[in-house]
Amino acid sequence: MVLLIMVMLAVALLAVGIIDGNRFVTVRKEFALSGLSKECRFVLLSDLHNKVYGTKNDKVIEAIRRINPDFIVLAGDLVTSQLREDMTPGIELLRALRQDYRIYYGLGNHESKMRQKPDQFGDKYDRLIRAVSGKNVSVLKNEAVFLPEYNLKITGLDLDLDYFAHFKIQKMKPGYLQETLPECEKEKCNILIAHNPDYFEEYAQWGADLVLSGHVHGGIMRLPLLGGVIAPSYKIFPKYDGGVFRTGGATMLLGRGMGSHTIPLRFFNPAELYDVQLKIKK
Repeated sequence: MVLLIMVMLAVALLAVGIIDGNRFVTVRKEFALSGLSKECRFVLLSDLHNKVYGTKNDKVIEAIRRINPDFIVLAGDLVTSQLREDMTPGIELLRALRQDYRIYYGLGNHESKMRQKPDQFGDKYDRLIRAVSGKNVSVLKNEAVFLPEYNLKITGLDLDLDYFAHFKIQKMKPGYLQETLPECEKEKCNILIAHNPDYFEEYAQWGADLVLSGHVHGGIMRLPLLGGVIAPSYKIFPKYDGGVFRTGGATMLLGRGMGSHTIPLRFFNPAELYDVQLKIKK
C-alpha cells in the first residue's frame, strides 16, 4: 500500500513537471523609477532556451501583441550552448517580433559560452548574432542605448564565465563593472540587463535603477515558504530565485524564464512572460 502511494505521488509529481514545463503565464509588474521622463511599457523575456509554445511560438507572439509594448527586453539565453542544437526556434521568434517591436538583447551565459569558447563552438555565436541582428534589434554586449523619449538608458552586461561558477558565488573583482560597462549617467533612468542575479548588490552600486535578470529558472521547483529549490549552478535554495528584489534605491526583476535545458521539467513553477509598466517616480 505504501509503495502504491509513493508510485502515485511520483506519477503526480511528474505530471506537474511536464505540465508546468509546457505552459507559461503572463505576469504584470509596475515600477516607479527616478529619472524617467515618460511612462512606458515593455515585455521581459528570459531563458527561452529554444522552447516553442504552439506553432513557431505563435502563443508567445500573441501574448506579446495583446500587451502591445513599447519595446521588448531579452535578458539572455535565447538558445542553449549545445554544439548540435538547432537555434531556429529562438531565431524565428526574434525575427517575428522585430517586425513590430524594438528589441534590446542582453547576453546570457549560454551566448557568452559560445562566444568565449570558439574552440568548442566554432562560429555558432556569430551565426546566432548575424541571424537576429538587423531591423529593431540591439545586441548589447557591454554596450548601452539611450531612448531619449523616456530619458532611459539600457545597458547590457556580458558577464565573464568565471562569474557563472557552479556550487559557489565567485566574488566580483573591485571595479569590474566600472571597467566593463559604459559609465552610469545619474541624470538618466538606468536599466541594466544582467543575466546573473547573484551580483545584484554590485549592480546597485554601479548605479542601476532597475536590473533585469534571469538564469535561475525560478529554482526549477518551487516550494511554499522556501521558494526556488535549486539554481542551474547547483546552489540549493538560492537567495535570488525569481520575482522582485530591492536594495538601496535599486530594484531587480528576476524573470523565472520561458524555457529550460537539460531536464525539460518545471515543478509548481510555470514559465513567466513579464508585462512591465514603468512610471515616473514622484
